[in-house]
Amino acid sequence: MPISRKVTLSDVAARAGVSTTTASYIVNGRSAQMRIAADTEQRVRAAVVELGYRPNRNARSLRTSTTSTIGVITDFVASGMFASRMLGGANAAARAHDHLLVIGETEGDPAVRELLVDEMLERQVDGIIYITRTTLTTPLPDRLMAGRTVMLNCVDPEGRAPAVLPDEHSGGRVAADALLAAGVREGVFVVGEDPTPHALAGPLRLAGITERFAEEGVELSGVLPCEWSVDAAYGALRPWLEAGHRAHGLICLNDRVAMGTYQALAEHGLHVPGDVSIVSFDGSELAGWLRPRVASVELPFVAMGARAVELLLADETAPGAPVLVPMPLIPGESVRTAPRPARASSAASTGERAVRGRRRESGRV
Repeated sequence: MPISRKVTLSDVAARAGVSTTTASYIVNGRSAQMRIAADTEQRVRAAVVELGYRPNRNARSLRTSTTSTIGVITDFVASGMFASRMLGGANAAARAHDHLLVIGETEGDPAVRELLVDEMLERQVDGIIYITRTTLTTPLPDRLMAGRTVMLNCVDPEGRAPAVLPDEHSGGRVAADALLAAGVREGVFVVGEDPTPHALAGPLRLAGITERFAEEGVELSGVLPCEWSVDAAYGALRPWLEAGHRAHGLICLNDRVAMGTYQALAEHGLHVPGDVSIVSFDGSELAGWLRPRVASVELPFVAMGARAVELLLADETAPGAPVLVPMPLIPGESVRTAPRPARASSAASTGERAVRGRRRESGRV
């Protein structure tokens, strides 16, 4: 079978009835600059689609001093089903700007990281996005200071590069608001701790929760420490419940912790949300698998990835305060909709009934 010839820019120009120079201006996004008529641009772009024309990136890089590629260096993000959403958001934004992602994963090996940095720089990528799976503070590799770099889901302690982070502190406030709106104002515990050194999520979430409750005169009842896993949360809740402790509200620091919490509560005959209202974090698929679905404060990974690309390709990319992406609440059925009567009111009602009973017995009303 004959091998089909590659479509050239001259073919596009001939199909559209314009010069090759005019076609080049349009394909390279210079229509407005060269004052090309809208109908001419439309004909050329239609010809590009009809013929399946693909620009020569190598030739384009020589003309523009760019390669239309963005390097991405991750630790464990690419192989993680949940955190990989950052790559999805970054890829969509890159394609919208006619850029291609070149992704390398270190699997936590510093030597591999250095090799990947050198490889990206040798490829002359237009910039590098440095991503970590866990939201944390980590030094930016010195070699990355040689070019445009944006840190995603992490921040350099010296602030040497722009960074994009989830707004964990505000996320804690969102979780607290979900319980406050349901009238849960006492017996609230946080389940989890932050086992990863330099991690930001746990401390910032807890600070936001505590701050929001304090604004309403509510005091957090305590923290039940455990690692952020199903087994660890179950192992922490089970003996606590067996000792007779109870809660009106539980804030789980991620959806895996929520799953272990659900299991421990069910074993003790406690129902969600009838007996305990629960709010979680992450907004992962696991939140939707739990029954009832747990209300979860979402990690906005897709939006974060897109924002990192926009920041990298901006005309000016300079260090500064991290860009914080809001963390919205994904509603669920794990928080009761009607406020629980306050204990003081319940106690008063019980006392009033007792007084009325004694009066009836004595013949007084």
